[in-house]
Amino acid sequence: MKPIYFLLALLLGSWQASAQQSTQKTAQLLWADEFNGMGLPDSTKWSYDVGDHGWGNNELQFYTKRDPKNARVENGNLIIEAIKDATFSKGYTSARLVTKGKGAWKYGFIEVKANLPEGLGTWPAIWMLPEVNTFGGWPKSGEIDIMEHVGYDPAIIHGTVHTEAFNHTIGTQKANQVKLPTFHSEFHVYAIDWKEDRIDFYLDGDLYFTFENTGGGSKEWPFDQPFHLILNLAVGGNWGGKYGVDSAIWPQQLVVDYVRVYDQKPD
Repeated sequence: MKPIYFLLALLLGSWQASAQQSTQKTAQLLWADEFNGMGLPDSTKWSYDVGDHGWGNNELQFYTKRDPKNARVENGNLIIEAIKDATFSKGYTSARLVTKGKGAWKYGFIEVKANLPEGLGTWPAIWMLPEVNTFGGWPKSGEIDIMEHVGYDPAIIHGTVHTEAFNHTIGTQKANQVKLPTFHSEFHVYAIDWKEDRIDFYLDGDLYFTFENTGGGSKEWPFDQPFHLILNLAVGGNWGGKYGVDSAIWPQQLVVDYVRVYDQKPD
């Protein structure tokens, strides 16, 4: 190749690479809580679900509101703590924090770095519900379970979606599991990459489950509306308490290092 043509080819290749890079969109951080500081969770970002009506699962805990015994920020972490408390009718208190009305997203990459509790009867969850039940009450408007763990089945992490057509009450839920022996001894990152055509589930950056948009309408894919985030630690219940609750293990903590929401998966 003559020098002039070589130079032109080199310049063209460089321009094409530069043009391609300029069209690639960088992930933008939309919302985050790094849990710096001390005291109660940031009230501009989090609200509380309150009560002990069982939450559809016959759970035992009373979820409290703005009680530092059950939800607090310290040492750079959010701590959700379930404790025994005989002054409550079912014997336990805990917390369920929600971003409803303060943070909801349609599509995006949501990641939570957390350390999970252990022991029979624990049931921590990192999950999402619709901001508005556009298609009707649960499960018609959908549920995304980024992470669930039940103490009677330690070291197994569950990622699940629920819809009208696919849900656990009729045994059709769409889910997968991954083994994680260090769920309690170490922090891990639980995440979803939610797009128009699928939801990918990740553990520490590794993909382990994909739920694809079936094209079957809202009964199968109600995930075209904003969802808010929920962090909670339940005690017992239909699933978490399937084999009972060990009364000797409490208190137990779900410890969260950070929550981050991006418009797309970071590189």
